[in-house]
Amino acid sequence: MAAVNKVFAARLAGLVVLGPDGESIGRVRDVVLTIRVGRQPPRILGLVIEMFTRKRIFVPMLRVTAIQPGSVTLKTGNVSLRRFVQRPTEVLALAQVLDSPVRIDDPEVTDTIGTDVVIVDLGIESTRTRDWVVSRVAVRAHRGRLGRRSAIHVVDWQHVHGLTPTALAMPGQGVSQLLMQFDGMRAADVAHAMRELPEKRRHEVALALDDERLADVVQELPADDQTDLLLHLEVERAADVLEAMDPDDAADVLGGLPETDAESLLQLMDPEDSEPVRRLLEHSPDTAGGLMTPEPVVLTPSTTVAEALARARNADLTPALASMVFVVRPPTATPTGRYLGCVHLQRLLREPPASLVGGVLDDALPRLDPEDSLTSVTRYFATYNLVCAPVVDDERHLLGAVTVDDVLDHLLPTDWREEDDDE
Repeated sequence: MAAVNKVFAARLAGLVVLGPDGESIGRVRDVVLTIRVGRQPPRILGLVIEMFTRKRIFVPMLRVTAIQPGSVTLKTGNVSLRRFVQRPTEVLALAQVLDSPVRIDDPEVTDTIGTDVVIVDLGIESTRTRDWVVSRVAVRAHRGRLGRRSAIHVVDWQHVHGLTPTALAMPGQGVSQLLMQFDGMRAADVAHAMRELPEKRRHEVALALDDERLADVVQELPADDQTDLLLHLEVERAADVLEAMDPDDAADVLGGLPETDAESLLQLMDPEDSEPVRRLLEHSPDTAGGLMTPEPVVLTPSTTVAEALARARNADLTPALASMVFVVRPPTATPTGRYLGCVHLQRLLREPPASLVGGVLDDALPRLDPEDSLTSVTRYFATYNLVCAPVVDDERHLLGAVTVDDVLDHLLPTDWREEDDDE
């Protein structure tokens, strides 16, 4: 398939990057450019490549030998593995330029959509000197009152005005193109991608995400980034996001805030959501009580196996929480009535659907005490080969359950989500 010397930047996103021997290096995540003085077109400096370790590196455009519809090929497989760090003079095409407001003076287009438009893509091409520059810009009019999108028009770079570093630093830029890139991605991958954005764009994306999606993403961020995002939200919005988070994750976030800020947010939260978070905050974060989630699958002994399996199939449950159901006397909300035992998912799969969970209990499995240390919890999981365990107080009330992912989060270094430049 013939290589191309003209392409739109957004089409590059996600393309596989190949070495000269066809070996896969990673995928394109962004295009790095520099905006030059006067009316010179912006120069393309290179590509941001995400390797399979999720580390992002920079590859100069001079290393690119071919751009094809399905891949980008490099002249050499020897690339710098140093983590990409954006310099002050560099601009990210997809992360920063798209959705930027600009003005155009092309009469053939302005007669249709006016002069004030937003950028939806950048057309880049190779020059005779083998440089790559922005030659065309795809634009559309601002949305009307009914929210309908207008048609896209492509204009030459010379007809575009207002794309400057100063303008890119102004607040209020749209994020629709960025959100399209995040559509369908797992929350952990969105969190990783957001951490690579400039601070301004990161905050704009956070404002644009709905509460549920933002809550899922915040749960996957390092503690410092969680705090930063929440403190940049209006307090009412921050409380809404905390309500949408799992109680144990919300407790972890609030535990990292100043006490007065945490209490203010707790008071703004719905009492039904804040109460389990408050109970978790009573425990040290490195104990079973601090690690647990207060919302495991809790059933009464009269529940049928079929009902138990239906509860375990809930898509909102993590695989670890779905691996075990806990059986108690009413009430079933934590802290529950008397804890009777647990039933493993594998046991449920082997029993007739009409059987009662009270008849297939594992009541011999030792339980965790809320004050058990992280070391004790870790040994417990290793001893019994479990991914989920009950936390029960001295009066035999089920308080919650610890899952293996909670343990791993606390066993790994606090900066485990950070990229290592030396990898």
